[in-house]
Amino acid sequence: MDEITSNDKLMAALSYPIGIVAIVILLVEDMKSRPFQKYHAVQALAVNVILVVLGLALSWTVVLACVPLLLWLVTFYWGYEAYQGKSFEIPGLTPFLKGQGWLE
Repeated sequence: MDEITSNDKLMAALSYPIGIVAIVILLVEDMKSRPFQKYHAVQALAVNVILVVLGLALSWTVVLACVPLLLWLVTFYWGYEAYQGKSFEIPGLTPFLKGQGWLE
C-alpha cells in the first residue's frame, strides 16, 4: 500500500463532515488513485447520503429532525479517526459497501 501522506489524512478527514469533499476526491484522478483517500471518500459519501435522506424523511417534526444533526456531529469523530491515519469500519455500512464492490 502507498504511504499515507498528511494530504491523504486531511482530505479523508474533511470528507466526513463536508460531503462535497468526498465527491471531489472521487472525481479528481490524482486523489481517487490514492487508496486511503478513496476508501474514506466512498465511506463518507455513503454516510452523507444517509444523513440527507434521514434529514428529509424526519424533517416533518422538530424532535426527529435533531437525529440527523446528532449523527452529523458523529462525522467529526470519524474525520478525526481518518486524520489519525486509521481505516475504520462503520457497522452495517462498511460491510455493505464492501459487498457491493465499492470498497476494497
